[in-house]
This record gives sequence, structure tokens and C-alpha cells, in this order.
Amino acid sequence: MSVRIAPSILSADLDRLAEQVAQVVEGGAEWLHVDVMDGRFVPNLTFGAPIIRALRRVCERPLDVHLMVEQPEHYIAEFAEAGASVFTLHPEATTHVQRHLASIREHGMQAGLALNPGTPLAFLEEVVDDVDLVLVMSVNPGYGGQRYLASATEKIRRVRALLDARGSAAALEVDGGITSETIRQAWEAGADTFVAGTAVFGQPHPADAVRALKKACLIRT
Repeated sequence: MSVRIAPSILSADLDRLAEQVAQVVEGGAEWLHVDVMDGRFVPNLTFGAPIIRALRRVCERPLDVHLMVEQPEHYIAEFAEAGASVFTLHPEATTHVQRHLASIREHGMQAGLALNPGTPLAFLEEVVDDVDLVLVMSVNPGYGGQRYLASATEKIRRVRALLDARGSAAALEVDGGITSETIRQAWEAGADTFVAGTAVFGQPHPADAVRALKKACLIRT
């Protein structure tokens, strides 16, 4: 299985954004991950459409946007215009989830569904044919630098089994506490896309950090 790394700019030095983006791209990062928080759905406040536009000006890589906000459907058109490639929402944050997933696709983006540690897979089962990405949160969202929850590994396995049973080609992404020590267990459980913040941008050489994450999965043990 392939390994796709999506460094989270939540941990980047925004004064050196273009430089740091270039470093992770040089290291082989396939996507860039943007955490959008509203201070209500999660206890933190972060980026909006302007940072997506700024990233799009300096990088051609897909922009993987994760909305931890209430009523994320209000941002679909704006974020599509700004240059988002993937738009992931939480089912608890809205109603009419299937309608919004369809709208995301209609606006030219990939549709993602995020599952918090306490979110049952039943949400995904009902809309699995409408998603291009499933994001398993391996921490409770809101802050960077948290430790990987061991219980996430079994959830990843369950999501992989569901996707395979339904013949879905959706990406299976994991976000939270991903390091060179935790990534392999998530990969072996069936994940193929990994969000890493401090494990990349918190290191002296972000390009080497990206390479180390990939190597941790692919090296034979």
C-alpha cells in the first residue's frame, strides 16, 4: 500500500510559509493539510480561505482542508474558489451530510468525512459511496502535538474493512499523533494517508522528516 504524507501547516512557521512548503515538497510530501477551526466545534481558532489562497500561490500540491467548524457547508463554494482540493467535514457539525458531500463534489473537490474517536462508523456506512476520503482522528481534535490514541488502530482496521467490502477507492487518512514511531501501526491497519504536524515542521529539517515517515512504513522489519 502506498504512503501519502500530508504535512499540517498548523505546525508550520507562517513567517516562512513558502520556504517550509518548498521543504516538505522537496521531501516528497504529496499533499498539504489545512486545519480550519472555528472556536466552537473545537476549542481553537485557526485558518480560513486566505491561507488556502496563499498556499495555492506557492504550491501546486493538493490542498487537503479539514473543517472542524459548525455548519461547514457555508464554506464549500468559498474554499473551492480559494483552491482547496479536498474538503472534509464532521458529521456531528451539520445536518443533511449526504447533500453536503454531493455539493463538495459538485464544486470540484474531493469529499471527505471525518470520524472523531467517539464517532461511530454508522455515520460512514450510510454515505460511504459519497466520500472520496475518510479521516480517522487519532486524537480528539482542536490542538496539535497530541499523542496518538492506541484505540485508533482498531478503528482504522474497521474502516478499511468497510471500504474494501463496499468496493470503495476512498483514501483512508489518519490525523493526530503521527510520528515515525506511530505511523507504521496505522499504515499496517490499512491507512494510506497521514497528517503530521510537529513530526514534520517541528523538526530541524522538514524534508528529512517527511522521508523518515515514509521510511518507517516501507522499510522491512
